[in-house]
Amino acid sequence: MNLKDFHAPINTITIDRSKLEKKSGKNIYETICILDRVSQKLNKNLKEDLDKKLEEFYVLSKNNLEEIIENKEQIDLSKFYEKLPKSTSIAIQYLLDGKLKIR
Repeated sequence: MNLKDFHAPINTITIDRSKLEKKSGKNIYETICILDRVSQKLNKNLKEDLDKKLEEFYVLSKNNLEEIIENKEQIDLSKFYEKLPKSTSIAIQYLLDGKLKIR
């Protein structure tokens, strides 16, 4: 998953319900359920990716339990993940961009 390719809005925006229905070919309730499943999968993948990257820092700090040092790389990594759009916004943007195929 390439995290720099997410072009979803970071802030909440209003999206026309009929536009979502037209893109999905389903009614709004089915569309929301599908987007929920996609966003949960995205969220799980993002969490696994972050955990894998943070594991490196944990191994380093485990050796030096008495010494606590602010790790600039770890702080930058955390800031990067905090600035990413929410998984729901990413799922909606995938649908609007045609990257999400619903059968």
